[in-house]
Amino acid sequence: MSDVGCQVVVQGYRFALDPTPAQDRDLRRHAGAGRFAFNWALTAVRTNFDQRAAERTYGLTEQQLTPALDWTLPALRRAWNIAKPQVAPWWSECSKEAFNTGLHGLAKALGNWSASRSGRRAGPRVGFPRLKSRRRAVPSVRFTTGTIRVEDTRHHVTLPRLGRIRTHESTRKLARRLHAGTARILSATVRHTGGRWHVSFTAEVTRTTRTPAHPQQTVGVDVGIASLAVLSTGQIVPNLRHLAAASSRLRSAARTLSRRQGPDRRTGQQPSRRWQQAKTRLARAHARVANLRTDGLHKLTTTLAATYGTVVVEDLNVAGMLANRRLARHIGDAGWATLRRQLEYKTAWNGGRVVVADRWFASSKTCSSCGAAKPKLPLQERTYRCEHCGLRIDRDLNAAINLKQYVDRSGRQTQNGRGADRKTAPVAAGGCEATTPHHHGGSDGDRRPATADSNTSAH
Repeated sequence: MSDVGCQVVVQGYRFALDPTPAQDRDLRRHAGAGRFAFNWALTAVRTNFDQRAAERTYGLTEQQLTPALDWTLPALRRAWNIAKPQVAPWWSECSKEAFNTGLHGLAKALGNWSASRSGRRAGPRVGFPRLKSRRRAVPSVRFTTGTIRVEDTRHHVTLPRLGRIRTHESTRKLARRLHAGTARILSATVRHTGGRWHVSFTAEVTRTTRTPAHPQQTVGVDVGIASLAVLSTGQIVPNLRHLAAASSRLRSAARTLSRRQGPDRRTGQQPSRRWQQAKTRLARAHARVANLRTDGLHKLTTTLAATYGTVVVEDLNVAGMLANRRLARHIGDAGWATLRRQLEYKTAWNGGRVVVADRWFASSKTCSSCGAAKPKLPLQERTYRCEHCGLRIDRDLNAAINLKQYVDRSGRQTQNGRGADRKTAPVAAGGCEATTPHHHGGSDGDRRPATADSNTSAH
């Protein structure tokens, strides 16, 4: 592949940590400080809302009401700096970035709620923020200033107020770029997920734009459950169903956790040490499933982006499909949204593009040979049979070939006469550089799909 230029993208690098017991306590203290600042500011905003609502019932005008509390991040930080000596006399034990993490999260949550309430934010309605519980909230802290460094040993990172922390895996992917001057760290976020601490570096990276091995070729990708993806070339990518394979281990870990002495807020009972150990074991089992799934998706999308100049996928209504209680677990385990997201930024990195076929494009019902469309195609019918030209072909392969031909068909009158076919513009670069997981860590994937005997389709 030949280099054709450079592009600057914002990219994430995530590494597992092995902190000492003292560092673990410091990390939890910083995460708790951010949660405390979040709850304090949210309580102040709620109190202000309630006061103004009560004054309205007295018949006061808007000018006579208590002034509304500004919930922007600068305003919340000013209010916190004034109140922290009284409400948090221990504030000097933690970095200011810990408190800023909580205030920034609240300002963003309130902004999303206000935008959703006024109709400026699309999608489902966003509710008013709630107080963060110490047991339910995910411990997290974000650093944007101070000493944020990846050590030359490639097995240590340095963070403000926390010092030098050993990493569970090598940091060479980021260290090489920092040493070459092609990356600049913008922030670092430490988060406890999957039973262990992880640090995620957000970096501004200068990447060399490359050319795919076959820049003129187009490939259609039809995703499913029985097979994760079927390519228009005839290649079938199997769905390994990592969650189904680990179901017995997950059930055993969950059963063990349920039999331990857990916390009880009504009586003030504290969780036992064995309960904590069982909880960590269950979290790491789920994290392993998530890591295996993410690793397989990265390998598939990297190969597609490095090989083909144009990749065509469907705009599936995944949210609607998840309403099907028989297939929701399987669809969640496949990770279709992650596959599409990775394809979008990886094709941009490699000089290609992603074309998203319209949601109403009947890829499964249309004959890839003559173009005739069937009015109905039951899901259990796995072989496509065309009554016009006599074509007999696998249903998923037929859909993949139609997706490949979608680029040529875009812009022409569709058979349904509604002009549903349209070509989606290429997307901008951006994404996360993930390492191959060698540990029981992870961030997502707590969904629990089971096995299924057939692929799903949007049509």
